[in-house]
Amino acid sequence: MTSKPLSNAGVSIPEVGLGTWEYRAGVEPLRRGLDAGALFIDTAESYGTEPVVGHAVAGIRDRVFVATKVSPEHFRFDDVLKAADASLKRLRIDRIDLYQLHRPNDAVPVEETLAAMERLVDAGKVRFIGVSNFSVAQLERARKAARKYPIVSNQVRYNVVDRTIEADLLKYCQASGLTVIAYSPLGRTFQSVLDCDPDGALADMARLTGRTMAQVALNWCLCADGVVAIPKGNSTAHVVENCGASGWRLTAEQRRLLDRRIRWRRRGRMEAFVRGVLPPPIKRAVRDIAQKLPPGLRRRFT
Repeated sequence: MTSKPLSNAGVSIPEVGLGTWEYRAGVEPLRRGLDAGALFIDTAESYGTEPVVGHAVAGIRDRVFVATKVSPEHFRFDDVLKAADASLKRLRIDRIDLYQLHRPNDAVPVEETLAAMERLVDAGKVRFIGVSNFSVAQLERARKAARKYPIVSNQVRYNVVDRTIEADLLKYCQASGLTVIAYSPLGRTFQSVLDCDPDGALADMARLTGRTMAQVALNWCLCADGVVAIPKGNSTAHVVENCGASGWRLTAEQRRLLDRRIRWRRRGRMEAFVRGVLPPPIKRAVRDIAQKLPPGLRRRFT
């Protein structure tokens, strides 16, 4: 497994980690992924997967980079401290490697939230501080509010069909030396990626490289400087397959071919805003409805 530096923190992490959003497969697939070299596992207090992650890393904790997130409703100073303690208990570990603000919360000053995050670093309960789903403006404010310890990462959606961050955020993070952790690097479902590939570019590239379509799609993300990916796999086979996306690279010409043939998109600011403010139950309802649409319309909800 190839590793990449985590910002300027002086440590490296596997470029393919293990995502656990809506993960339901138990301990064994995670352990197989760890055995395959994906020694970077990401969870969140809101996912409900911290306990299974704790079981998966038991006995090999010193080898695994564990990341989790605090939810926006816990961004007040004392609530951050309590949330971290609760996550540590569920994970059955004594220190979180990367503690991330899950989403921006304009109702709480980011200065207050980051003061609590830095208190956790001082206490030895957190190694590094990161954010998730932050725009350039939000990230700039958070970086200014980080007085003692730098923000090292921004976890955002990025894949071969959703390239919204390329408009400005990706370049900002690369120029600032911040690691981009790509979630949903295979789409919310891989079918949503295939919906945007009606000409079969991924299948053609898989035959050309001797890889699978999922490995090609993941490798496309990994070709970007400073980007690591945390795909989810709800079976041992899928987790091991995802790990096979590391250790090789698509050529520049192969990436250009995918760029030409796949019907990728970038979300506009209004769409991104609407998606950001919709409550999760409504988002799920929209996705469920979208799955019943023809592929051409379904692509709009990728």
